[in-house]
Amino acid sequence: MSSRPSAQPGRRHPTPERDQLELFRAIPGDLAPRDAQDLMAYPFFSLAKSKRLKPIDFQAGSVAIRVEAVPEHGMATIWDADVLIWAASQLVEARDHGFRTSRLVAATPYEILTFVGRGTSARDYDRLKAGLDRLQATTVATTIRQPSERRRHRFSWINEWKETSDSKGRPYGVELILPDWFYSAVLDDALILTIDRAYFDLTGGLERWLYRIVRKHGGRQPGGWSFDLTHLHAKSGSLSPLKHFAYDLRDIVRRQPLPGYKLTLERPYGFDRLVFVPTTDPLDFAIPRRLRGAFAGDKL
Repeated sequence: MSSRPSAQPGRRHPTPERDQLELFRAIPGDLAPRDAQDLMAYPFFSLAKSKRLKPIDFQAGSVAIRVEAVPEHGMATIWDADVLIWAASQLVEARDHGFRTSRLVAATPYEILTFVGRGTSARDYDRLKAGLDRLQATTVATTIRQPSERRRHRFSWINEWKETSDSKGRPYGVELILPDWFYSAVLDDALILTIDRAYFDLTGGLERWLYRIVRKHGGRQPGGWSFDLTHLHAKSGSLSPLKHFAYDLRDIVRRQPLPGYKLTLERPYGFDRLVFVPTTDPLDFAIPRRLRGAFAGDKL
């Protein structure tokens, strides 16, 4: 009679990551949106709404990034990154109030969707879940914040996620586990910036990406900042040829959709450069829009 082989002495099965983490419940309220500077400065997401499978490969000095997608879901998009902005905002707010944080985060889809300015219909819920799938399936390998150029940190934007239900089996919310690379950046003050809530109203992938890089580099500098268009194209990770990229950029300059910044195109040495100058104090972004009028009226 055969018997089941016994486990090797002293050998233990690895504990699931979820069991090692304390659950952090999302904080309710009108939180200021915060973004991670590394995600704002480098090409980590697809800028297209159509499925992208071609990897992003970016190299600049000691910084190397490779983002890969799977055919089933495609690459995480810049709209999917709204979930990470929500998560960063939650973690910073909790830390600032002395609450214990964790990489295991629980929330309702309603809380996430309303924070990022989306609807709450069944279709919006399905789109959110598809975005969570893309965030989990997309893999990133980067040298950013690594001790050596030769070493890369490989991770997915979400280690895992699941839907939760109440005692009667009705859908209740979602739980997701954030990667350590992202979590560590969020809890470092120097790596987080407050963004304007109007960011979520931007509909184009390129203008969303452009706002993030402008906010990262423009900051509060009165003279603003500028980028050579060729360098800007490389930093976007866009699949559009440079000629089309430049055309789309000129259209954005014509429309001026970026909150808090004025954009111009100049040719100081025969090459196009995008110049951006802040028109409002970025600290204003931390004030909910519904209260900004009251604060403006308090001036002496």
